[in-house]
Amino acid sequence: MPKLNKKFWNFKALDNKTGELTLYGEISNETWWGDEVTPKQFKEDLDALGDIDTLNVFINSPGGDVFAGQTIHSILKRHKATVHVYVDGLAASIASVIVMAGDTVTMPKNAMMMVHNPWTCMAGNAGDFRKMADDLDKITESLIAAYLGKTSDKLDRDKLVELMDDETWLTADDCLECGFADEIEETKQVAACLDKEILGRYKNTPKELLANEPEPNPGPDPGPDPNEEVKARELQKKMLALELELI
Repeated sequence: MPKLNKKFWNFKALDNKTGELTLYGEISNETWWGDEVTPKQFKEDLDALGDIDTLNVFINSPGGDVFAGQTIHSILKRHKATVHVYVDGLAASIASVIVMAGDTVTMPKNAMMMVHNPWTCMAGNAGDFRKMADDLDKITESLIAAYLGKTSDKLDRDKLVELMDDETWLTADDCLECGFADEIEETKQVAACLDKEILGRYKNTPKELLANEPEPNPGPDPGPDPNEEVKARELQKKMLALELELI
């Protein structure tokens, strides 16, 4: 049985009727394609919350694996609990699809969402690339279905396809207008956990998300390492002994 990679999700029971799911950071760093272990574990963790009526989902993610996101979306949609999704900072790429599983979606004024067509990196011959293009078209249709399941009252298919084709970054107000979100709350400050490498792969990433990379905090100068000083003295002794041998 394949070994489960480090979880990118965290479930918590608030009481016997309310659960919480946190999805911060990349949505899986390994593909779920053909992997029955990871989605099974996700569902088991959700089921372990018991007979809950409400599930609060908090998301701050630059995206990640499309199959992981699709699976999470399906599992959440099938669950009997009322799902409240909160976009704490960013829901980009496949993370925005997970958001669509919410019966209600709340975004702070300073939060953003990004929608685009799926893409991949591969190597192969012409036949391989033609098949991959067909696969990507099928995946795109499944994403469109997920988005329209939430936004069909305010957003038609043609407009949605245009947004995806253009890799569109949406403000909270944009999301409310398009039907991606149901309500806007006051600006919220959250700890940065967005992978700048992932954000840098997108073509239209807002500059403010890539700027102001925090400098590492070196902390106070610890001074010379006593162990290094000992090693240096021993090396000096060896070099002196070697010089004496050569004289």
